[in-house]
Amino acid sequence: MMSELVTPRHLSRKAVIYIRQSSPQQVLTHQESLHLQYALRQRAGDLGWSDRDIDIIDQDLGLSGASADHRVGFKDLIARVPLGEVGLVLSYDVTRLARNCSDWYPLLDLCGYRGCLIADRDGIYDPGSPNGRLLLGLKGTISEVELHTLRGRLTAGLLSKAQRGELALLLPTGLTRDATGTVTKDPDLEVQGRIGLVFATFLECGSIAKAVRVFQARGLSLPRRTVPDEVSWRVPTADALYSILTNPAYAGAFVYGRTRTSRPPGGRCQTTAVPMAEWTIVVKDRYPAYIDWHGFERIQAMLHDNYAEYTRKTTRGAPRNGPALLQGMVWCGACGHKLQVQYKGGTRYICNALHRSQNAPVCQHLPADPIDARVIAAFFEAVAPAELEAWEQTQTARLQAAAALDRAEAQ
Repeated sequence: MMSELVTPRHLSRKAVIYIRQSSPQQVLTHQESLHLQYALRQRAGDLGWSDRDIDIIDQDLGLSGASADHRVGFKDLIARVPLGEVGLVLSYDVTRLARNCSDWYPLLDLCGYRGCLIADRDGIYDPGSPNGRLLLGLKGTISEVELHTLRGRLTAGLLSKAQRGELALLLPTGLTRDATGTVTKDPDLEVQGRIGLVFATFLECGSIAKAVRVFQARGLSLPRRTVPDEVSWRVPTADALYSILTNPAYAGAFVYGRTRTSRPPGGRCQTTAVPMAEWTIVVKDRYPAYIDWHGFERIQAMLHDNYAEYTRKTTRGAPRNGPALLQGMVWCGACGHKLQVQYKGGTRYICNALHRSQNAPVCQHLPADPIDARVIAAFFEAVAPAELEAWEQTQTARLQAAAALDRAEAQ
């Protein structure tokens, strides 16, 4: 059925049918929708185009229309319209072409400038005319709002389930979920023991690097789930220990919102970790725990403190070898930079931050021994029976951690 908008000038060019479905799952399961889109060839023929002048662009099957950055087919269409090759752009509805006004309106501008018509199942529109531009603009805006509405509904349901701690997130090694959805510890006692040993060893050593060296020196491996219900044993690495120590699931907590994903214009998605204080949802005592929540918070504080932010002066850094007592805890009274420890020629605290960065003279250097002696004396003057009891508990924990390492090495 011909339209009064279709002229010989349009018929002398190509009719391009754009076909898209939003996900691979839709391509497999929504076969009727796919059939209706391919049937638009008949619609183009009814409007006057011969079969040889009808092109189909379907490279974007399985891709979302929220952005054009990753859609090769849509970019091809945008490139062909300004060349005057296209007389009609045909899609089942405008949501197939774009769900983002920043992609939709440039297409309208190009089609209006080159005299290219746009058609969907409802009609044919001339983007170069005020009425056609108005209708197509409304359709594009409604399409974008619809996308945000769908996302909002899905997100609201997901957050509601997450607030109850019932959202089935991927569990780390050492925790399993049965057919009823109940989360339990891995039935393999060796896996349980090794996960617990990671926490005990870190608390004993005080840093990830030292804990890794302990595991490697004793020939201990770490469990890792490669496929569901299968565990393999790998050489311990700093990244592996860090992922265990920072996962709140081991403390029995369901947490949603530990990472944030963003996509810069023209770039790829970037995922960044969110500070613990900014986690969206935290439901404690949801899983069987390998460490209590207080212990988990203590470990996070230790990890943060081990990060040597010398320029920001907010952490002391990981304890290093050497007799200096106040390493990472002393600042220069003259310039405010953190003092470093120097052992050459005797132990001393030295402020050389400006010397290294600006070639300025060293602010000051102080012998460490008399300072440390005063600190030790002040410590024993202030110590109370409660502190001594805490020290005894720490010593007991150290002995227990050493015994656990011996048992793991003997297995």
